[in-house]
Amino acid sequence: MSFDDLGLSAALLRAVHEQGYDEATPVQRQAIPAILAGGDIMAAAQTGTGKTAGFTLPLLDRLMQSRTGGKPHVRALILAPTRELAAQVRDSVKTYGRHLPLKSAAVFGGVGMAPQTQALRRGTDILVATPGRLLDHMRQGTADLSRVEILVLDEADRMLDMGFIHDIRRIISAIPDQRQTLLFSATFSDDIRRLAGGMLHDPTRIEVARRNTAAETVTQKVHPVDRDGKRALLSNLIREGDWQQVLVFTRTKHGADRLARQLDRDGLAAGAIHGNKSQGARTRTLSQFKKGDVRVLVATDIAARGLDIDQLPHVVNYELPHVPEDYVHRIGRTGRAGRGGQASSLVCADEMKLLKGIEKLLERDIDKHVVPGFEPGPAARPQAPSAKPRGSRAPGGGDRRGNGKPRRNARPRGRAG
Repeated sequence: MSFDDLGLSAALLRAVHEQGYDEATPVQRQAIPAILAGGDIMAAAQTGTGKTAGFTLPLLDRLMQSRTGGKPHVRALILAPTRELAAQVRDSVKTYGRHLPLKSAAVFGGVGMAPQTQALRRGTDILVATPGRLLDHMRQGTADLSRVEILVLDEADRMLDMGFIHDIRRIISAIPDQRQTLLFSATFSDDIRRLAGGMLHDPTRIEVARRNTAAETVTQKVHPVDRDGKRALLSNLIREGDWQQVLVFTRTKHGADRLARQLDRDGLAAGAIHGNKSQGARTRTLSQFKKGDVRVLVATDIAARGLDIDQLPHVVNYELPHVPEDYVHRIGRTGRAGRGGQASSLVCADEMKLLKGIEKLLERDIDKHVVPGFEPGPAARPQAPSAKPRGSRAPGGGDRRGNGKPRRNARPRGRAG
């Protein structure tokens, strides 16, 4: 189905076509008309399905229909779990709203509050925010949510996983009860259903992929290899395959930095992003990766749901995640919006148990391919773990406040690995 058939205004269709899009994805075909009709929606869609445009386009359309002029005030609030996702949602709002007189702003941690405060005081129609930083602005009186007409919870399941439930409830208590609420989640878990039950009124349910499916457009492959041979194998795959843009996942921040340095020494321009990097450094590295100045981006799971890179061809699991669902989110960075992609996992003897857990979740075996010259040794055995695995998010993930720093007196959360 074409975007032209979904009921969007001419200004929005112009922006969509300028981005090179003609055909709507399944979630867009269902969500856009439902949102334009003014009802609440509860949508489950895996990452990479085009859900951001699925709520951004009709949100902009509805705001224009009810626009009255005067100084802008917050009429639409979009909550996101991490600063990366918040920044990218704001970019989508600007991209699709480029021909509209609506103003937008983003507030998240990791950067100073002063520029955000100034933007809020100038006035904004659309506010994209992480919950923790938004509460900071509310406490300082710089964020007025009393006239919000549309509330969007993006990646609601991730926000619950990160412990934002109480923050979300405090924010919602400051928003009018008469509003349109749009909830997007990777799954309809029991927790999500409970959250939706107290927030949404007779929502339209949209579900375009079964729980925890990996993107059908992603070709998945496992390369068995010895633990000490991973870095050389990764360099070989990049060179032999002439991969020009590769996103590589590690479990730890230290491991991401070390691998990026090693790849640089191999002559492959590489950069790392994780929770210990400043927001400015992360933004610069991501921009260099998108432009092609950095060939390999090494990331912890903070990027698993936060990065939005058009036509990213390759994702590599340098280390498998401890939680199988995180594998799905990682490989969802490629194969987006119907395009093809390739996900490769470098798996040593230590990780065979993790691989079995992922295959059980996917309900299928992943193709195994030993690369000549990198065969694992016949005597390879799992290494005894030196420490108990961390929780549901790998080290380096975003924190509860969306600012990369631990909250004081915060109780540890997450599943045992």
